[in-house]
Amino acid sequence: MKSHFTFTKQQRNGIFLLILLIIIMQCVYFFVDFTSDNIDVDKETILKFEREIDSLKQVQLEESKPKIFPFNPNYITDYRGATLGMTNEEIDRLLNFRKQNKWINSTEQFQEVTQVSDSLLDAISPYFKFPEWVTNPKPSNITYSYSSQPKSYGQKQDLNTATAQQLQKVNGIGDYYSKRIVEYRNKFKGGFISDVQLQDIYGLTPEVIERITNDFTVKTPRVIKKLNLNSATIDDLVTVQHIDYDLANEIIEQRILREGYKSLDELKKVKGFPVNKIEIIKLYLHLEKENK
Repeated sequence: MKSHFTFTKQQRNGIFLLILLIIIMQCVYFFVDFTSDNIDVDKETILKFEREIDSLKQVQLEESKPKIFPFNPNYITDYRGATLGMTNEEIDRLLNFRKQNKWINSTEQFQEVTQVSDSLLDAISPYFKFPEWVTNPKPSNITYSYSSQPKSYGQKQDLNTATAQQLQKVNGIGDYYSKRIVEYRNKFKGGFISDVQLQDIYGLTPEVIERITNDFTVKTPRVIKKLNLNSATIDDLVTVQHIDYDLANEIIEQRILREGYKSLDELKKVKGFPVNKIEIIKLYLHLEKENK
């Protein structure tokens, strides 16, 4: 151990000199200021960078704001109304108005129904987008037919041969709906089976359908072969409008449980049956006790 701690005179002088240099360097580091007061700063370049940073922040801020796209105010929901700044009462007034099957057709009517403030109306009304037939109604030379007395069967026109132009004479049937009626009719070779199939045309309200059937009725119905509900197979039933494989399977299961249907109206009790379409489905079915 002694050999590790025994130094010569030259080694001791070297160690002392090294320690002295370390102390001097530490003093210089702590007490001498090496910074220069004469730093050249390009203020114009700094200002340019600051303006660029500010512009980028502004762009990011604008992009983070919720965007409003054109919309039809008739379809405002609770959530959409809240994001637009409407109160619950204002939204409820609009929804109650729409539940009456009424439509808002102008900015003024929107404020009249909802009672929103002028400032909110000014902010959101530029985004209102009403249908083309509301904003730019086309002049029509069609004379609508009105009659207080219902027409007899002989006075009515055949719905299966009526043209789109003839259908437009009914109040509420314009160019759009008249074409939809004709297009739907032409999907089936032979046309309509019965007037009730008008219910399948999207957009026709019961009131409009009633006005149509006041002037038109199916006089030359499409000939079909009706299915016996008590013997039809799944593949037979799925050929009927509004019946898919799941519903056809449910109908047959109920038929087995009931040991045959006694009335077509019993279909209403089948799980998943579209009750509002039963009159259309009945057109394709008849009832006959299955032979065993």
